Amino acid sequence: MTDVVMPQMGESIVEGTLTKWLKKPGEHVERDEPLFEISTDKVDTEIPSPAAGTLSEVMVEEGKTVGINTVVARIDENGAGAAAAQPVAAVQPGAAPQSPVGAGHARPEPAAATPVAEAPAPAPPPVEEPAPAAEPAGPLSPLVRRLARENNIDLSRVKGTGAGGRITKQDVESYLAARPAATEPARPPAPQPTPVEPAAALPPAPLAPTAPAKTRVEPLSTMRSKIAEHMVLSKRTSAHVTTIHRVDMTAVAHMRARNKAAFQANYGFSLTYLPFVTRAAAVALRQFPLLNASLDGNNILYHNEINIGIAVALENGLIVPVIRGADEKNVLGLQRAVVDLAARARSRQLKPDEVLGGTFSITNFGSFGSLVGTPIINQPQVAILGVGTVDKTPVVIDDGIAIRSICHLSLSFDHRLIDGALADQFMSKLKQVLEGWTEETQ
Repeated sequence: MTDVVMPQMGESIVEGTLTKWLKKPGEHVERDEPLFEISTDKVDTEIPSPAAGTLSEVMVEEGKTVGINTVVARIDENGAGAAAAQPVAAVQPGAAPQSPVGAGHARPEPAAATPVAEAPAPAPPPVEEPAPAAEPAGPLSPLVRRLARENNIDLSRVKGTGAGGRITKQDVESYLAARPAATEPARPPAPQPTPVEPAAALPPAPLAPTAPAKTRVEPLSTMRSKIAEHMVLSKRTSAHVTTIHRVDMTAVAHMRARNKAAFQANYGFSLTYLPFVTRAAAVALRQFPLLNASLDGNNILYHNEINIGIAVALENGLIVPVIRGADEKNVLGLQRAVVDLAARARSRQLKPDEVLGGTFSITNFGSFGSLVGTPIINQPQVAILGVGTVDKTPVVIDDGIAIRSICHLSLSFDHRLIDGALADQFMSKLKQVLEGWTEETQ
């Protein structure tokens, strides 16, 4: 029997939300076949099965948030999981627990001479309604309960579309989106006073058109909520300072222009500026290892490996997959890694260890046209590099005006560990590598 646990999807992640089971109890699953989906502030992705066999027991329901390493299911590697194929039925409020079949202590059934309780009882008053009608169809997830509580929703009015009619997060959101038109229950018209002189009454004024709602309520997604927590934690933890350097990328631009077409033809993907910046950052990190370190209380942890995280924008958030051993890769290897990680991040195919172990991060907001930014440090790292767009700009060189490809690079660093002088030395080395780029630099 193999335990399936909630994976850790980042050093700072302590929990995850199981959003969907892709297999049902009793079904066969292959090793590395997608088993369930999770959502955290680092990733919203599918988790593969750690073993081949029968999914014998599901221990965490959809929509529930649990800590990392919590056992969420068990897989019978021998395939004999039929006895446990049916999930344990949740005990409804007020229902008596059942004794296990075959247990040595069979509890006697209540005597049949108690039909007194079968006499018709008066119907309970409407105010004392039982649990919402959707409850017996399946246990409500904590996320659904929280949404209902925060938005004052009577769940008996929400139609469930999940398995067995269970109410899902999407059902609650759909109900919220449709509710403004029917928020107020129909009320009987108030009695109108009889006019004293009907003939003199003015004609009723035309009804004003209903004004559209000025706001729309939409709860944060799990990923967005976790990102918010992580960003606030980082600002509260690190003393953020940002230094910005202007870099002449003309040498890189010429190199890229010469090789761009061949790159696309030979490898099937474009050659961008990002692998050049990543390569230069790896060189600078080797010379200034403090920017590749992290803080653990009063101790400095120097990382021997240079594992650079690359921020990838998703439809509903962002994720930072990690290029391991970035200093050991040339421009081709770095570009290939960036393309691969970004594609699998957007298709929800990243593995848990691909978002772990980052020692330094790069965010390329220049791909969206931004000139400069002040990124937030990705804990527990101590620095993050922001890359602005590369623009052709008139600059003064030897008292003459020339057109150069200029980029602004911004480094946010943790002032608890790194002083401004060291940060600027790091940036000067990075700038030197990029401005003096040659074939040998790769």
